[in-house]
Amino acid sequence: QVQLVESGGGLVQPGGSLRVSCVGSAFTFRRYAMSWYRQAPGKERELVAVVSGTFDISYADSVKGRFTISRDNDRNTVYLQMNSLKPEDTAVYYCSTLIGSVRYWGQGTQVTVSS
Repeated sequence: QVQLVESGGGLVQPGGSLRVSCVGSAFTFRRYAMSWYRQAPGKERELVAVVSGTFDISYADSVKGRFTISRDNDRNTVYLQMNSLKPEDTAVYYCSTLIGSVRYWGQGTQVTVSS
């Protein structure tokens, strides 16, 4: 059973930094693109960043220059380093991967940016 488990969320002040992590299991992690999505209250879930199996990376315009996605295939882990955080970055952050026609999701981790 494919499993994605996020960790590392929390409360941070505007301008601060936070790193969230996601560990994948029960699939060949290195083969698949890994994505971070987020969903703020009352809004649709949106794609934040993607890293492919060949380490190609893309970001949403709203986080370019502030967020960095990376992966460690030896640890089956994908990271999202978030710097210069803004209140509008407040959301539940989800790790996700697409295997065949099935998109898998983690349970999410809450990131709150507030003074």
